Amino acid sequence: MNRRAFLITTAASVTIGWSRSALPADIGIDVRFSSEEISVIRAWYVGHGGKRKPELKNGRSLPPGIARNLERGKTLPPGIAKQALPTGLVDKLPPAATGHERIVVDGKVLLVEIATGIVRDVLTDIVVR
Repeated sequence: MNRRAFLITTAASVTIGWSRSALPADIGIDVRFSSEEISVIRAWYVGHGGKRKPELKNGRSLPPGIARNLERGKTLPPGIAKQALPTGLVDKLPPAATGHERIVVDGKVLLVEIATGIVRDVLTDIVVR
């Protein structure tokens, strides 16, 4: 292959590789809560007297096997009861990373990739139980 053909092939490969919308996880970026987000979330819950841990309809929390899956790198179990962060708290936070959302599940604040449901970060001991 001559130099000109190599350059054209390389340029085409780069263009094709970036033609789709890449999520941060696709390009090796580790998405986590920033120290600013952690401070704002903790301060908000302390200032509002905490919030009761969400419970299932039968009054109990999540089964231990499902609760263990609420950690970094694991996928949220299907049908999990998740709640949005309170509106007052959302207003104080910067926007979540593109393609991610912040939610509360079983007393933990999670940063979750929307498309895949993969938990990117977990804040424990934030929501009062």
